[in-house]
Parts: sequence; structure tokens; C-alpha cells
Amino acid sequence: MGIVKRRPQVAIDLIDCAEYISKENLDTALRFLDAAETAFAFVAKNPEVGALCKFRLAEAERVRFWAIKGFENHLMFYLPLADGIDVIRVIHGARDLKIILTD
Repeated sequence: MGIVKRRPQVAIDLIDCAEYISKENLDTALRFLDAAETAFAFVAKNPEVGALCKFRLAEAERVRFWAIKGFENHLMFYLPLADGIDVIRVIHGARDLKIILTD
């Protein structure tokens, strides 16, 4: 099994997303959190599965993204590691990703 490292912002992102979803349905918010954990585990085992981001900054050239199954508008951004992944952010795809990820 691949290792899942998480940047501190990931916990905040997950809480923000779940809180927003819970305004409509608490069970759906809990399913989102489970789906995110499942996505992290899957991608950690298959770190090259995500598409490369097309940001022009050199430090972002290895960043990949993967849609969370069942919540395809929510994207996880990560760096592949030799033994897993480093999750950078979990963001809704409608947000301005370039500004958020290149801060």
C-alpha cells in the first residue's frame, strides 16, 4: 500500500468541502469524506494515474490531479512520491485553480 502524506491545508480543504456539502445533506458530506479517503488510498497505490497539471511554474510541473469518485467536481492535487503521494490540496473544480495552486 502506498503512503499518503498530507499537507496541513488538506485537512482544512476537506472540512470546508464537507461543511458546504452538509448544508444540503449531512450523509452526503460524510460520503464525500469517505470517497476522498478512498481516492487518496487508490492514488497512493497508483501515483502516476492522475493527469499532469498544465501550470507554467517550475515547482508545479510534477503536480497531478484526480477527481474524487462520486464527487467528480472535487479534485485532489498531489505529487507522486517513490512510496506513495503527497496530497497538496482538495479543491472544487469551479474555483480558480491556477491562483489557488500557484500561491
